[in-house]
Amino acid sequence: MTSISSETRPFRPADLGTLAVVAWSGEHHDGKGDMAFLLAYTLGDGPGGPEASVEAAHALLARNGVPVGGPVVDAAQQPSFPVTLLVEAGQAILNMPPLNAQCVVPPEWLTAVKKRGHACFLFSTVPWPEGRPGVEMTEETLAAYAGDEDMLAAAAHCLLPARSLRF
Repeated sequence: MTSISSETRPFRPADLGTLAVVAWSGEHHDGKGDMAFLLAYTLGDGPGGPEASVEAAHALLARNGVPVGGPVVDAAQQPSFPVTLLVEAGQAILNMPPLNAQCVVPPEWLTAVKKRGHACFLFSTVPWPEGRPGVEMTEETLAAYAGDEDMLAAAAHCLLPARSLRF
């Protein structure tokens, strides 16, 4: 059986299926108080099913030079890093060419991102069909997915500086 590397496979946004972003804040292991977290994931509902969504997520990350499963990338140390975060009007807006995604963030998330100046961004390559937008998500449900060892090992991890349009 031959496998095709996601780095050579062309990225087709439709293959991702539904891309969702969820925001929360909580204690971080560095002891500096709450961290603002953003998690992007696919529902795995693209035309090729969950497998195609996984391949598309890997292709998108590879296309942008974002490592999966590796160390945390500090985007502040890489001025040309292609993933950016804009915080405006109570929303987090992520840009990862060729996609943009946004989500409404809770007030405590805004407090944490303002204090730290950045958010911890995870892009999961593991589909999460239970994380459908518009469906109530409990803390336990989110913690089970976001804390899953396999998901974390198959995700990209970045610290993204929070930018704003305000001067």
